[in-house]
Amino acid sequence: RMFHDDELEESEKFYVGQPRVLLLIYALYNTLVARSEMVCYFVIILNHMISASMITLVLPILIFLWAMLSVPRPSKRFWMTAIVYTEVAIVIKYFFQFGFFPWNKYVDYTKDKPYHPPNIIGIEKKEGYVHYDLVQLLALFFHRSILKCHGLWDEDEKGDNSSNKEDTDDELSLTGGRRDSSASLKSVNLAASVESIHVHFPEQQTAIRRKSSSSISQLSHSLYFLQCKLHVIKSHCGLCCFRTLQVYVPIRQFFYNLIHPDYSAVTDVYVLMFLADTVDFIIIVFGFWAFGKHSAAADITSSLSEDQVPEAFLVMVLIQFGTMVVDRALYLKKTVMGKVIFQVILVFGIHFWMFFILPGVTERKFSQNTVAQLWYFVKCVYFGLSAYQIRCGYPTRVLGNFLTKSYNYVNLFLFQGFRLVPFLTELRAVMDWVWTDTTLSLSSWICVEDIYAHIFILKCWRESEKRYPQPRGQKKKKVVKYGMGGMIIVLLICIVWFPLLFMSLIKSVAGITNKPLDVSITITLGGYQPIFTMSAQQSQLRDLDQTDFNAFLESYRGNTAALQFLEGYGKEDITLADLEGNSNSLWTISPPSRQKMIQGLLDISAEFTVVLSWTIQRTLEEVYPFYIKAPSDSLAKPIKQLLKGMYCKWENITVSLVKNVSDEGVREWWVLNQLGKRYKKSQESLELFIFSDKVSPPSLGFLAGYGIMGLYASVVLVIGKFVREFFSGISHSIMFEELPNVDRILKLCTDIFLVRETGELELEEDLYAKLIFLYRSPETMIKWTREKT
Repeated sequence: RMFHDDELEESEKFYVGQPRVLLLIYALYNTLVARSEMVCYFVIILNHMISASMITLVLPILIFLWAMLSVPRPSKRFWMTAIVYTEVAIVIKYFFQFGFFPWNKYVDYTKDKPYHPPNIIGIEKKEGYVHYDLVQLLALFFHRSILKCHGLWDEDEKGDNSSNKEDTDDELSLTGGRRDSSASLKSVNLAASVESIHVHFPEQQTAIRRKSSSSISQLSHSLYFLQCKLHVIKSHCGLCCFRTLQVYVPIRQFFYNLIHPDYSAVTDVYVLMFLADTVDFIIIVFGFWAFGKHSAAADITSSLSEDQVPEAFLVMVLIQFGTMVVDRALYLKKTVMGKVIFQVILVFGIHFWMFFILPGVTERKFSQNTVAQLWYFVKCVYFGLSAYQIRCGYPTRVLGNFLTKSYNYVNLFLFQGFRLVPFLTELRAVMDWVWTDTTLSLSSWICVEDIYAHIFILKCWRESEKRYPQPRGQKKKKVVKYGMGGMIIVLLICIVWFPLLFMSLIKSVAGITNKPLDVSITITLGGYQPIFTMSAQQSQLRDLDQTDFNAFLESYRGNTAALQFLEGYGKEDITLADLEGNSNSLWTISPPSRQKMIQGLLDISAEFTVVLSWTIQRTLEEVYPFYIKAPSDSLAKPIKQLLKGMYCKWENITVSLVKNVSDEGVREWWVLNQLGKRYKKSQESLELFIFSDKVSPPSLGFLAGYGIMGLYASVVLVIGKFVREFFSGISHSIMFEELPNVDRILKLCTDIFLVRETGELELEEDLYAKLIFLYRSPETMIKWTREKT
């Protein structure tokens, strides 16, 4: 070894010999030290999520628009600003905790009001008002100590001392690297004299920039013009202009250096930004009720099943989707300036909406909205990634899909899953065509994308065949046959029998007992005025206990049809309705109708019907059903399986007219009595057993509501169509599927992407014509896809 030290070697041996738990603690501490800057960001954002006030709003905005955009790291000025601001915020919160302030006398009444001024400002009186601020201050001082240990804390002061000297053009031109953000913010030297204000701008460096030298000369000219204008300010408004320029000019210079850097470490984090937006999109879909009124439904499936689209859900989805489209357009155009403007608009817009508009819409504070807090935290991750993308610059070339960088099973299945998302592939292809310079038409562009996707899939399969080769003349292994074939067999069987299994389990396992709330009986003689009306509610509807249920089953022993029917019901599904025998309404009938009804009853040869109604009106062959099935729909039917045998017949009822003569007149009502009752045999009453079918849960009602035939039509037939297309028509695609080596075709597609990015549009047309000719010529395709020798 070039360097050897016994003490260092002994120290390394001692460190390796420590327990694993202690090594884990060391590793966690080293990670904390290495990422102390991110720890400060996290604590500041967490403090703002919990406090959600104007006092804590300032630092998160400064993080996304200053600290994370600084190169190579946030300056000392930012950290001092954060430390001082946190200390001032702690003092302000402490001062307003005293009880003599008027708003502190009614804390219990105003603590949950989102638009109460002290709540918005952050000076309300509450327990633990300063805990997170102290943690935030502790994290800031910890990061400050780390910077001091590495000699990075006073780095800006050294730069300031050197910049105070007379810098010449040669010294500035020899300065290498990209400006620090602190130098950007301090590159303006404004004299304190109001009579003569002199602004000094350093000369532009001669290092190569992404923009042409003409833009630099234009900037120098504009800055010189601004310098000349500042020389002539000698009025009372000079002080205001001076203060304004002290803020405006450094900010302008900071963002200019950000958009026009000397050098840029190009990176590509668009995929991570897209994933963050996708997570936010999922949060909106499954927690959309958190962004609307409290009366909004908590389940999106129940709202959509009722053909209702909540306004909050629609607005949030459109906004989220719109930002994803704009982000994709900026990525394809590779415009850093547009990304900076979009970042500023999003940071201010989302913070204003989340902390000032949303609490009024939801009628609760942001700190009490867990879903909104989660959405905001993921959006902060997106802001951090966007700032990193701005700071490093967009890549000069965007070639293919990010999932097509490797040829393995993971990329293959992820890419195919990406293509299965409805309209996602089409939308991406159209957006790429709109915002990319190309000579191809939209149909030609889509053709290239489809060929590239197809060739990528074939390349993945060919690479897997090379990794796991199959010797000639050897039969397939059982692991492959039973693994792949068995999985396909099980999948096909599940698809075929899924509707039956689903309809059987959805009500027996996850079904909810739907007990009746009201049971009504109406009896009519020959179509005349109803003679009997009675209903049972609450205490008149009782459940069977286990003893009664066992006795009920015992009475049907030997009756196969009845027992088969009772298999699907438990004691909780049966309700006994006890209806009074006396009608709850007087019999009001006109004298002519009464006389006709009497004549009809006296005529033995005439047909006289008795109509009994419970849910719908229907004529019964017998008189009283005794057992009624209440299915999930509105049609209640008598249970014929239980209407046979001793206790299983259609029961007869006695009907008698009661007349009461009093001073108020003659009053009549009908009294009915069931002969074959199980309970209360001595009283005049009616018994009715109601068997309630279980209903599917509300979240699955939209699927179970179609029934078995509906599920077969929508699931088996539709999926079967796609499966049939997979197993049929293979012969027509042999010349495009059975390609032994696709490297040349894949390289041709990549060359098309490359020349498009470099602006060689004529060459793009030529290569596209070559690709189309290749697919038109089977002979050429065979030559191009031969194995390399």
